[in-house]
Parts: sequence; C-alpha cells; structure tokens
Amino acid sequence: MNEQHTEQDILLEIRNLKKYFPIQKGFMRRTVGHVKAVDDVSFFIRKGETLGLVGESGCGKTTTSRTAIRLYDPTDGQILFRSQLIDDDSMVDLASLSKPQLKSIRREISMVFQDPINALNPRMSVADIIRDPLRVHGLDEGKATDREIARLLEAVGLQAEHMERYPHEFSGGQRQRIGIARALALRPSLILLDEPVSALDVSIQAQTLNLLMDLQEEFNLTYLFVAHDLSVVEYISDRVAVMYVGRLVEMATVEDLYSRPKHPYTEALLSAVPHPDPRNPAKRVKLEGQVPDPSNPPTGCHFHPRCPYAKNRCKTEVPVLREVKPNQYSACHFAEELELVGSTTT
Repeated sequence: MNEQHTEQDILLEIRNLKKYFPIQKGFMRRTVGHVKAVDDVSFFIRKGETLGLVGESGCGKTTTSRTAIRLYDPTDGQILFRSQLIDDDSMVDLASLSKPQLKSIRREISMVFQDPINALNPRMSVADIIRDPLRVHGLDEGKATDREIARLLEAVGLQAEHMERYPHEFSGGQRQRIGIARALALRPSLILLDEPVSALDVSIQAQTLNLLMDLQEEFNLTYLFVAHDLSVVEYISDRVAVMYVGRLVEMATVEDLYSRPKHPYTEALLSAVPHPDPRNPAKRVKLEGQVPDPSNPPTGCHFHPRCPYAKNRCKTEVPVLREVKPNQYSACHFAEELELVGSTTT
C-alpha cells in the first residue's frame, strides 16, 4: 500500500508484513523451502472501529492477525501501534521490540479465541481465569480486583455469583463471555477476535455479536475481527479486508465491498452468501481448481489460475494493492475495468 497514514486516529498499522514458516526435511532438519503464510500484507485500523479480516480456510488471516499482535514473530515488516503507556503521540514498532519490552504493551492488546472450551483452564475458577492477566502484570489488588471481576462478569451478561464456578458448569455461549471478560481485564485498547462466534449456535452468535458491539462502545475498544462467515463480518465490521493465499486482495468499507467489490475473488466470496429470498437466489460464481499451496504459489497474481477474468499480464506481474476509488483498495490489474457483482444482502 503506497499511502502513508499518519493521522492520530490510527491505532494499528501493518506495513509489508511477512510471516514465513520453514519447511524442514531429513535427519538434519534442513530447510528446503518456506510456507508463505503472510506475504507482504499492509493495512491499518482506526481507533474505535472494527476491521473484519476474511478469506477461505488456509488463506493466512489467522496467522496475519496473530503476527500483527506478536504472538508470532514476523519474518519481515513493521507493526506500528499507538501505545498509551509509552507515547500516545507516536507509534512504536512492535516488530522491533524484544519479548521483555513487549510485556508492558501487551496490557493494551488482548485476544478472544475461537473455541471457548479449550481457551479456558478447566482447573481454574472463573475468578482466577479473569484474575490471571492482572496477576501476570502485577496488577492484582486482592479485594479490589474481586470487585472488578464481578463488574466485568456483569458487563458481559453473567452474574457475580458465577465467580467461584468452573468452565464446565457453563454453556458454550457463557464460556465465550468469560473469555471476553478475561480479555477486558487489563482495559486494552485493541482486541483480536479470532473466529469468536464460529463455535457457537446461530442464536447465540447474534447475542455474542451484539454484546461485543455494546462493549466496544462502553470500553472504547478497537477490534480486529477474523472470520470466514461473511454475513457475520458484514454485521459487526466497519471495514473489511479480504485475504487470498497470504496476500491482501481488497480492503474497503462494508457498504462498498459488499455492494461494489473491486476484486474477482471478493465477488466469488460474496456470491456464496445465502440469499434471504429463496425465490430469487443469487447467481453463484463457481471457482475452478483448488486453493494454491502457499509453499509453492502461482507466479504473478496468486488468484489467476481460478479467476474467470484473468489475462496474460496476471500470470507474470504481481498486482499491487492500490486505492482504486476513495477508501477502497484492490490488488487487481483490471479493478477499474471490471463490473463485478456484489452481495444482495446489503
């Protein structure tokens, strides 16, 4: 992305991020190649907004998000974060910090995991689960922390009496609420939501999404929302970034992306969104072939073997993610020429 964003409302900016995993073979574990899970990705998130990160399974969206908050060490690139604990007037590069230096900044970044069953320690009570991040950062204040835990439980729709119970005593939706309360314990400014509702029943999904939106306003939160369900992403997000085989192919506001996509892959994804009127089904864009292997991706545009609009240029030249209209970015050589069909759900 060529444009530089220096506005004070930018909380997180990712520049040319790469995360390669080595492929090792033989007795000596010799590196014979790399899986390019994240390959030159750039995006930004403004304070108080929700950026949805979507794509097929294996596209690199979860690896991107986890590298963006330094759960994985990046291979290359910058992770610029506006830390209130260090200097709110400038941005610090998380990619250049050591593990000890990262510890204080981790108070400002939290995560809600996909599976609430495995994300919560079954041997710990609810109070201990929520207290744990405070203890790690030396912020546990005994009785005062107990009162704060009770308040957090009430904020996520549970009761203070639940503090001494254990995860197995709750439903899936309630366990996810406990995970959300834990993520709020340190009063972060940024929360990574990694498929937070995909393991829940549909009715519980809606309740959880509404809760997340209410908490965002109450606690002044910024979300990076990773998901594969485009209907869920449309409901909660302000802007959406679309990934394909480790690269960002489109980024736009929800309204623009769902009604006027500028990349053929986005068009194909949107055509798979269920239509509310079964008597008037949307025309499905069926992609030929398989998702490429990220350890041996196609030359040029990674999407060209499956793209119905591909030309010779697409096979040899890597498209740059560029602004093709105000606030809408596309990595397609012919974004301005194509008349693509969006979702009819908006």
